[in-house]
Amino acid sequence: MEHHPVAPLPKGPVDPDVDLRIDGRAGRAHDPVILGAIAAGGALGATARYLIGLAWPTPAGGFPVSTLLINVVGCGLIGILMVVVTDVLTRQRLLRPFLGTGVLGGFTTFSTYAVDIQRLVTGQHAGAALLYLVTTVVGALLAVRATVSATRALVSWRTR
Repeated sequence: MEHHPVAPLPKGPVDPDVDLRIDGRAGRAHDPVILGAIAAGGALGATARYLIGLAWPTPAGGFPVSTLLINVVGCGLIGILMVVVTDVLTRQRLLRPFLGTGVLGGFTTFSTYAVDIQRLVTGQHAGAALLYLVTTVVGALLAVRATVSATRALVSWRTR
């Protein structure tokens, strides 16, 4: 069995929830302030998603454009947020739970995405289901990549 060395951890500001050098679980798992921030943000994000769904409903057998846009835009906003909380506002302990886990977690909807695919397939629209499946994943990943890159460039430019 071949042994591969572990890559060094990144230097610079790192989110303590994902920094493997820090056990971020201790003392925060049941913090009522953080849970309240997540709940309040989740209510706002889910309400926004619900209202968008009401304004632009997907007809039976139709392509779920509103859910696609919600997920791609939400992922782009997550990319911006992650740069802001790791590089700019590093001491705002409720910002990421409120906006990231709460608002954007409630706004994006990969459960509806899965149900939409299932409905398209069972409704004899396998081609549309495959297009939706691929477009959502690729669009979400590209949105995160683009917004992280653009936000990092903006932050770097502003701090010169």
